[in-house]
Amino acid sequence: MPFQIKKARHIMPRVKSKKSPAVPHRSKRLPRGPHGGIELLLIQPVEYLGKQGDVVEVKRGYAMNYLIPQGMATIATEHHKRMVEKHRAELEAIEKARLAGLQTLAAELARQSITIEANANDEGHLYGSVGATEVANALKRNNFHIAADQVRLEGPLKELGLYTLKVHLGHDIDAEVKVWVVPSVADDNPTLTEDNS
Repeated sequence: MPFQIKKARHIMPRVKSKKSPAVPHRSKRLPRGPHGGIELLLIQPVEYLGKQGDVVEVKRGYAMNYLIPQGMATIATEHHKRMVEKHRAELEAIEKARLAGLQTLAAELARQSITIEANANDEGHLYGSVGATEVANALKRNNFHIAADQVRLEGPLKELGLYTLKVHLGHDIDAEVKVWVVPSVADDNPTLTEDNS
């Protein structure tokens, strides 16, 4: 009788998997607007969307990935809507104070004249260019905390000279600031250091 080898089968014991409790889909808990978006209550003003206390309808991704995590908005529940109506006068007073502050800042910026040094050739053409980041950094050195995306340029500055640039502060408030782009001064030039002393 021929010898037969049987393959041994490893039998794994069956483990009962625990089913997780049924969790309702997140979108069912979020209030939907008439156009199918998510209804949010703005905690602070958002450019091109609305002002503080407004109930807006946005796409789910914009709500969940940007507005809510950044603390700019919250879910527009009936409770939140009632609270906003209750405190509407207080919110309007805060908004007026914010606008007054922005207008004061715009007036202060209009009185400013900042200087940015850049490498240039003899004809006044810059070797590089001056962009919004350099303007924002120069304003920060003068204690104006302006972000680079608030500086409105039609293109990078590529020549020496005086420029009048717009700075967008929000709420349709723009300020104009004077920017001098001047040639860089070399530290090893003795005639310039004697004239400055």
